Amino acid sequence: MKSRVPVLLSSSSVFPEPTAAAFEMAATVGYDGLEVMVWTDRVSQDAGALKGLAEHYGVPVLSVHAPCLLVTQRVWSSDPWERLTRAAELAETLGAPTVVVHPPFSWQRDYAKNFAEGLAKVQRKHPHLSFAIENMFPVKMAGRWFVPYTPGWDPTAAGFDAYTLDVSHCAASRIDALDMLDKMGGGLRHVHLGDGTGEGRDEHLVPGRGNQPCGEVLRTLVARGFTGSVALEVSTRRSASRAAREADLRESLEFARRHLAPAESLAPLRSAGDRPF
Repeated sequence: MKSRVPVLLSSSSVFPEPTAAAFEMAATVGYDGLEVMVWTDRVSQDAGALKGLAEHYGVPVLSVHAPCLLVTQRVWSSDPWERLTRAAELAETLGAPTVVVHPPFSWQRDYAKNFAEGLAKVQRKHPHLSFAIENMFPVKMAGRWFVPYTPGWDPTAAGFDAYTLDVSHCAASRIDALDMLDKMGGGLRHVHLGDGTGEGRDEHLVPGRGNQPCGEVLRTLVARGFTGSVALEVSTRRSASRAAREADLRESLEFARRHLAPAESLAPLRSAGDRPF
């Protein structure tokens, strides 16, 4: 039985296999839809190809991740505003209500300086979309920690209308995911579900294999009447075979569905010191 909250598969979860494989695996395993990570794979950039795959496999695209990664800085254009606009147009064409966006990199000075104003302008052109800003994390280089985002890795510090909560990023930044959920409040539109160990790096483990409160996050969403979607964003790049990758994706889906069960079967909400996972 499908949960009230749609559970999506991020196409990044099948890497190094291509975007088309994500549709196939989402259909095989039984996900409610797909989040398309727009990257160097041409299919991920092509609305026609994505619509064809969605129709063929019966898997709708319900969120689009704009090309914000270091490796996608030349996808579509070197201009970050052009990339964001194209991502919005792609989402609108596909009927996806959510566009996931990262805070600007610190070296994108003009983009960062005008980010809030420019984002509002794009939002006005696409009023039916949520541009959900994702929490990120500090990184370590040459023995030192630094924050590669402006004004920081925590988007709630600046304040936006919509957010994406990434649990693995909470682990990497060594903060409590439930605290971040509370800070995002009514602006929370989307969740990236993946576990971590708090070792200061982004791991995107299958939920339940780290020490983050993944189950409690999901139960809290249901108890609060969350109307967005949850996308499994897990790393399977070390999987030895397609069967092993599908097994991890099936385990991830089962975890999400179990903790997004109807309210009458939920465990109590968060209490002080209560961390069952």
